[in-house]
Amino acid sequence: MPSAHVDTFAHDHLPPPEQQPEFLFDLPALQFPAQLNCATELLDRHVAEGRGARVCLRAPGLVWTYAELQEKANRIAHVLVHEMGLVPGRRVLLRAPNNPMLAACWFAVMKAGGIAVATMPLLRAKELGPIIEIAQVTHALCDAALAAELQDAAQASPGLAQIRHFNAGTAAGPDSLEAAMTRAAGTFTNVDTAADDTCMLAFTSGTTGVPKATMHFHRDVMAACACWPPHVLRPGPDDVFIGSPPLAFTFGLGGLLLFPMAVGASTVLLEKAGPPQLLDGIKAFGATVLFTAPTSYRALAAHGAELRATPLRKCVSAGEALPAATRLQWKEATGIELIDGIGATELLHIFISADEAHARPGATGVPVPGYRAEVVDDAGRRVPAGTVGRLRVKGPTGCRYLADERQRTYVQDGWNVTGDAYVVDADGYFHFHARTDDMIVSAGYNIASPEVEDALLSHPAVAECGVIGAPDAERGQIVKAFVVLRAGQKPGADMVKALQDHVKQTVAPYKYPRAVVFVDQLPRTQTGKLQRFKLHEAA
Repeated sequence: MPSAHVDTFAHDHLPPPEQQPEFLFDLPALQFPAQLNCATELLDRHVAEGRGARVCLRAPGLVWTYAELQEKANRIAHVLVHEMGLVPGRRVLLRAPNNPMLAACWFAVMKAGGIAVATMPLLRAKELGPIIEIAQVTHALCDAALAAELQDAAQASPGLAQIRHFNAGTAAGPDSLEAAMTRAAGTFTNVDTAADDTCMLAFTSGTTGVPKATMHFHRDVMAACACWPPHVLRPGPDDVFIGSPPLAFTFGLGGLLLFPMAVGASTVLLEKAGPPQLLDGIKAFGATVLFTAPTSYRALAAHGAELRATPLRKCVSAGEALPAATRLQWKEATGIELIDGIGATELLHIFISADEAHARPGATGVPVPGYRAEVVDDAGRRVPAGTVGRLRVKGPTGCRYLADERQRTYVQDGWNVTGDAYVVDADGYFHFHARTDDMIVSAGYNIASPEVEDALLSHPAVAECGVIGAPDAERGQIVKAFVVLRAGQKPGADMVKALQDHVKQTVAPYKYPRAVVFVDQLPRTQTGKLQRFKLHEAA
């Protein structure tokens, strides 16, 4: 396929073919043309086919139609190309909370043939620096509210020569993105990118070590829209999406931008999306589809009566393992069965899941159409049903790290090896056991941290918990639990014993936490993932 990239940095730093996974394009919807631009498919197509007046983006005090988003993205694309000197293939760092201008900037980069490098809003200069260096970022579009940390990072990155700020309000000057947009045309001819031109670099939300850039093509974006959403979520054009994950996280990019726009629906973008803001947003905007993490679902379950009075009909959990106790709590509170799923930044989005009708407590689900999954031993041999092993996956998307030796670990024998320990039951359902590095080995027993967490969460006194293996001279490791109690519950020796007894009665007794520490809150990433390494540091 002829590439449209003038700057060949991304192509030059792809993993060699023998280190890439096998890609599967079995579904009819995955037969992509040689030339493909995802902005044409997800945005311009709706306007061209007469749906430009449909609402696309909603935010407090703001509504944009598909035609309005297209016009703004076109103007930004002109600014990128004609004022900032972007050529196809260059990397554009995007930095903003979830808001409509961030969405317009993302589509503008796609239209101009650039490569979007979206960053989490909470990142500091020290964390932005390696991203800028690894991706060799040359341009940036940044929300004015987050400008300071980027400016600090840019001082040490001479290659990042072009930065424009937006959403500065009355403080916006002549150099702002909005001012430049007024000088630009509202039409733009999209760059005729190849289906296998890289269009985004998504950095892993890993908790330790040097970040890894995952490379995704235009066809990967459209493949993600063609697999899980139509076969599991099944949204319609009248749905209103809402959620908490940042658009810089591929779970958020898919759930709050790509998937609604693939079917001509609308999405609500909230700059702050904790449980209180989500509850208010669901009610204010009439949201029907919710994407958030198990932690949020536990907090929102206390408002079941209010949620039952809204049009909310589909709720998706991902980002971390969904405890069976949380699934039950949500169903009892709202009457809605959670849709669980596991995805990975390396594969862009969800590849194992189950819809509401086929959901099973404690099970993630089955491979999404378009993907295959297996549980294997350390030698790569499939293990029998009921046996814990390593999860490996292949499909139309897969891991391509940008110039990173860790590619050899993630891709083995053509499969993506995700680092998750799973069990497959006799019916073919995949059950999460642990991250392979979260397995606790105590006195010869293998104990999965999430299983103990699930047992603790089923106790009425527990609001949140995190479980790790702590070093022990006699047993090698012991199970250690960090517990956040619900309001009104008292920590102490009696509570420790009550929780230990509860776990012994819920799962095998040897799995109970021999050490319990009560804390006010747990360390989590911005996407809601528990940062177990910080619990290890605390221990």
